[in-house]
Amino acid sequence: MSEPGPVTFRDALRVWIKIALLSFGGPTGQIAVMHRLLVEERKWISDNRFLHALNYCMLLPGPEAHQLVTYTGWLMHGLRGGLVAGLLFILPGAISLLALSVVYVEYQHIGAVQGIFYGLKAAVVAVVVEAVIRIGKRVLKNPVMIAIAIASFVAIYFFRVPFPFIIGIAALLGFVGGRVREDLFYIVKPRTGAKDSDVESQYLISDRSPAAGAVPTLSRTLMTILTWLVVWWAPVAICVQAFGPNSVYVAEGVFFSEAAMVTFGGAYAVLPFVAQEAVERHHWLTVGEMQDGLGMAETTPGPLIIVLQFVGFLGAYRDPGSLSPLTGGVLGSAITTWVTFAPSFMWIFVGAPWIERLRGNKLLSTALSAVTAAVVGVVVNLAVWFALKTLVIPLEQPTHNVFQISVGGLPRLDLAAILIAVASGVALIRYHVNLLWVLGACAILGWLACLCV
Repeated sequence: MSEPGPVTFRDALRVWIKIALLSFGGPTGQIAVMHRLLVEERKWISDNRFLHALNYCMLLPGPEAHQLVTYTGWLMHGLRGGLVAGLLFILPGAISLLALSVVYVEYQHIGAVQGIFYGLKAAVVAVVVEAVIRIGKRVLKNPVMIAIAIASFVAIYFFRVPFPFIIGIAALLGFVGGRVREDLFYIVKPRTGAKDSDVESQYLISDRSPAAGAVPTLSRTLMTILTWLVVWWAPVAICVQAFGPNSVYVAEGVFFSEAAMVTFGGAYAVLPFVAQEAVERHHWLTVGEMQDGLGMAETTPGPLIIVLQFVGFLGAYRDPGSLSPLTGGVLGSAITTWVTFAPSFMWIFVGAPWIERLRGNKLLSTALSAVTAAVVGVVVNLAVWFALKTLVIPLEQPTHNVFQISVGGLPRLDLAAILIAVASGVALIRYHVNLLWVLGACAILGWLACLCV
């Protein structure tokens, strides 16, 4: 069987653009698109090599789908390949969400727009519940993993333990536990694909192929770290000089840099942390607006973590300093997006050369298993938080909602929102309906419900 010829940078560029435009449906759908285009159709990278890259991207903080496309771009064409693949993956979603953010702040007072977001908020509750089930199936395989998930939920919901602390403790527990009882902690394992040499020979990059990136050395690694730290923090330093250290732009740059360091488990895992800080401490937006942003982010291509861009937009829109609200919102959106994704590039370009030498490291995988179990508890907290804010109407809140019901002195329930959330959950979890269809239907149902109010 003949081996595939080399792929030109131009040919790869076309595929990166196609992946970026088709990257709907969260990380699972995005990774499936990459696998179909890169492994199955074009045979540019073997299943083993693709899964090796994916397994280690899952060990890193940040959006794994974005890191995976950056990693595969680096494997094929080195630094420029990783940069182009990673940047193109972000661009469509960032542009789309920025446009939606402008529409949101300018036209949200219109009844039809309010109805659409009413339906999307209810759908988001079901989307987060579906995420709990999806992540839980992957890791909750024994009583130890279940106990970690429960402890994580109790810690963040009842005791408000900071999210980074939960992740750090879980990683340490998994690392130590893997040494003591590997059978209980070695859950998220590197998946294996075809190992037959004839099959591997079909691929441009197989188990036997070197990466296109440079061979790792300590000096090269330190230089890469220094370069990306400058890239990461330069815009924040410019904002300090231009607007002062107490401006919202600097606050967003620092806060979302911190968030980027602890986003193990993707967007759903980091949202409770963002909610604790952005909603309750900084007051950049409300819980309802956070749900609206998540609903919009679900409808755009690219990594779901782009929802943080909406948070940055609203925070700066409401406190623009010397700029106009829209200009401030755009700048806040830009600084948030920059510091959210710059670390992901750094993790890949610093770590990928070394990661290529670490095939099947069990202790890293046991740490990831415990972290993923903890993320399940954190996402359950997010689901409960969203549900209480969306489906329950506080007694002190005046409302003309004709769909409300109440029993005794208990808080009133929003029956329409509950029905939309339940219908969304059935469609997503039981029948696996495409997420975009579900969100579209819920937007229409929300609009119809608001017509009746």
